[in-house]
Amino acid sequence: QHKDAYQAILDGVKGGAKEKRLAAQFIPKFFKHFPELADSAINAQLDLCEDEDVSIRRQAIKELPQFATGDNLPRVADILTQLLQSDDSAEFNLVNNALLSIFKMDAKGTLGGLFSQILQGEDIVRERAIKFLSTKLKTLPEEVMTKEVEEFILTESKKVLEDVTGEEFVLFMKILSGLKSLQTVSGRQQLVELVAEQADLEQTFNPSDPDCVDRLLQCTRQAVPLFSKNVHSTKFVTYFCEHVLPNLSALTTPVEGLDIQLEVLKLLAEMSSFCGDMEKLESNLKKLFDKLLEYMPLPPEEAENGENAGNEEPKLQFSYVECLLYSFHQLGRKLPDFLTAKLNAEKLKDFKIRLQYFARGLQVYIRQLRLALQGKTGEALKTEENKIKVVALKITNNINVLIKDLFHIPPSYKSTVTLSWKPVQKADASQKRASEDTTSSSPPKKASAGPKRDARQIYNPPSGKYSSNLGSFSYEQRGGFRGGRGRGWGGRGNRSRGRIY
Repeated sequence: QHKDAYQAILDGVKGGAKEKRLAAQFIPKFFKHFPELADSAINAQLDLCEDEDVSIRRQAIKELPQFATGDNLPRVADILTQLLQSDDSAEFNLVNNALLSIFKMDAKGTLGGLFSQILQGEDIVRERAIKFLSTKLKTLPEEVMTKEVEEFILTESKKVLEDVTGEEFVLFMKILSGLKSLQTVSGRQQLVELVAEQADLEQTFNPSDPDCVDRLLQCTRQAVPLFSKNVHSTKFVTYFCEHVLPNLSALTTPVEGLDIQLEVLKLLAEMSSFCGDMEKLESNLKKLFDKLLEYMPLPPEEAENGENAGNEEPKLQFSYVECLLYSFHQLGRKLPDFLTAKLNAEKLKDFKIRLQYFARGLQVYIRQLRLALQGKTGEALKTEENKIKVVALKITNNINVLIKDLFHIPPSYKSTVTLSWKPVQKADASQKRASEDTTSSSPPKKASAGPKRDARQIYNPPSGKYSSNLGSFSYEQRGGFRGGRGRGWGGRGNRSRGRIY
C-alpha cells in the first residue's frame, strides 16, 4: 500500500501548483524507502526542477542532495551541474550550495558529474562548471580534498586540457596550482610540463599569427610563477632564444595597446634566472648577444671640429636593454668566457664601445632623474609623473650595475639586481648593494606601486640627446583570447592533437 501512496506522490508532478509543491517536498523525504522507484523519483524531481513556476523550481533544487545516495550521486551531480546554467540568481545560489553539500558526501562522485558536463555539456554549462571548480575547490576542507581526490582532479583536467580555449586554460592552471599535492617540486614540475605541452613548443613558431604568439605568451605567463632553482625554465628559454628572439620585430598580437616585443623580453628575463643546463648554450647566447647589440647603438661619428656630423643621436631603449642585458647576464654565468674566448677581439672591442656609449647616456639620465626626485617622499612620489621617474630610475640603475659587471676584465657575472617591474625582495646586504646602486638622494624603493605606463606618454627627459624610451608596461597587462570555443586558442584553423588553433 505504501508503494502505491509513493507512486501517487510521484504522479503529483503532473498536477497543479499545490500538488507540485507537495511533491517537491515529499518525493525526497520518502525516497530512501522505495529503492525500486528510485529512477522514477529522480525523474519526477527533475521535472519539478524545470517547472515554469520559479518557487517550485527552487524547492525542487533545494531538495536534490537528498537523492545523492550510493550510485545515484554522480547522476545528481550531473543534473546539478546542468542546472548551473540558470540565470535566476537565487536558483543559481541554491544549485551552488547543493553541489557543495554533495561534495562533502562524496567528492569524487561529485567531480565525476562536473567533469562529464565539462567534457560533453553545452557551452554555458561547461563555462559555469569550470568557474565553479576554480572558485569553490579552494574553500573545501582538507578532509574533503584528499590526495586521492586531488589526483582525480588532475587526471580529469588533463583530459579537458586536450581541447581548451585560452581563458579555460588559465582557469585550469588556477585550479591545479591550488591543489596541495602539486605544491611540491615534483608537482610544480608536472604543471610546467602541462604548460609546455599546451604551448606546443615542438611546433614551428609563426610570428605573424597573432593567436600563435598569444598562445605562447599566455602559456609562458602561467609557467613563470612555477619556475624555481629546482624547477627549471630551460625548455621555454631555449624556445624563446631559438624561435622568438630572431623574429622579435615581426611579432603580432591581438591585444590592443600591448608592446608585444617588450612583453616577450620581460618574460625571457624572468625565466632566465631559472634556466638549467642548456644543450646549445653558446649558440643561444650568441642569438641573445646579437639581439642585445641591436639595442646598443654605436656612438655617432663626430666631424673634425668635434661637432656631430649631422647624424641624429641614436635613441636609447632602456626597457628593452634592461631585459636583454639581464637575460644575457644570467645565461652568461653558465659560459663566463663567452665574451673573451668565443668572440673575436674586434667584436669584443665593438661591444665595449657600445657599452661605454650607453653607459654615458645612462649617467646623464640617472643624474637628471635623481635631481627630479630629490627630497620627494610619501605622497609626492605617488603622482603619475613621479611614479614613472621612480621606475625609470630602477631601470637605469639596473642597467648601470650590469654594464659595470661586463666592464670587468674578465667580464663578471656576480651582481644581483631585481628587475624593475618586480617587487624588491628582502635581500642580504650584497644583493642590496647590487640592486640599489643609488646615492642617498635617490628615492626609497616603494618603486613599482601602481600600474606602470609607457614613460613616453608623460615624462620627457632632459635634452634631446638621450631618448626616454622607457616603455614599461605593467606586467599584469593580460592578453585576451578571441573567438568562440572551437575549442582552440582563438578557435580557428585545423584540429591538431585534439585542439583547434
